[in-house]
Amino acid sequence: MSVHNRIRIIGGRWRGRKLGFPDRPDLRPTPDRVRETLFNWLRPVVEGARCLDLFAGSGALGWEALSHGAGEVVMVERDRRVVRQLRENRELLGAEGATIRQGAALDYLAGSGEPFDIVFLDPPFRQGLLGECVRGLESGGWLSPRAWIYMESEIGLLEQLPLPAGWSIVRSRSAGQVSYNLAQRNLQLA
Repeated sequence: MSVHNRIRIIGGRWRGRKLGFPDRPDLRPTPDRVRETLFNWLRPVVEGARCLDLFAGSGALGWEALSHGAGEVVMVERDRRVVRQLRENRELLGAEGATIRQGAALDYLAGSGEPFDIVFLDPPFRQGLLGECVRGLESGGWLSPRAWIYMESEIGLLEQLPLPAGWSIVRSRSAGQVSYNLAQRNLQLA
């Protein structure tokens, strides 16, 4: 693992801790500045939240959520080497609230839904996965009534993506060729 294959937790109880991740060409951790902005947005709701990180990769978003006080984070990642490193990092941090599942995100969403308060969606770009995940989250019982959904994608994709009824984009920014957006689900309970 090279010095370039490291993430730094930017806030919370593990602030400043550095964690490694395997060298994989399609692994692109969410940059520090973007994570800082995201967790400023989520500050009022992250404490004690149940979080789902569907394309965990380096674990940057999941570790950051736990560091900021999330009650539980389920990280889903398909690559065995990456999963092994996520498990090593869980041990290194003593992160009891982290559950790591090996498998594809869409296969995970095909299972039995269990509601999450915050979902992180940062799929590989240009593979059409964001739209499929959004539909799977909504139809599969994976979201609490007022869930927050973070979506990271290539610029222009979200404007073409029809969001489910009751979802609204509450924050949106871009950095370089990346768009990052926070949506909230507002399901009216009868």
